[in-house]
Amino acid sequence: MKKRNIKKEVIKRPEAISEFKKFISKGNIIELAVGVIIGSAFGKIVSSLVNDILMPAIGIISGGIDFSGLKFTIKNATINYGMFIQNIIDFLIIAICIFIFVKIIDRITNKKEEVKEIKKDEQIILLEEIRDLLKKEQIENNK
Repeated sequence: MKKRNIKKEVIKRPEAISEFKKFISKGNIIELAVGVIIGSAFGKIVSSLVNDILMPAIGIISGGIDFSGLKFTIKNATINYGMFIQNIIDFLIIAICIFIFVKIIDRITNKKEEVKEIKKDEQIILLEEIRDLLKKEQIENNK
């Protein structure tokens, strides 16, 4: 069986390069890249919130336990389960923040859709009234 070099075949085909350019320049890809960058920055903010504000407060409430320092050692291996607990709390806070953010966005977009529906309903009612008036006028003219 002959082995094909797909990479060389793709580079030889100019239409593949133009297809790639179209793909990479689509709005969705750019929006995704912006989302990843903003998400990364948001993750840093939430991590700081967890590490610098919430975890010390939780440590005070729990009697001064510093979760990041919790670990145990088996032979030469150290298991940092405190960092794991901290990362779980970090994840939960990020998930809650994203949930709240998505709910806010949904409310905003739903209100915009409701306004559009109301405008369409008003237009339909107005058009029906115009139609009825035209029918009435046509009937009167035919008499």
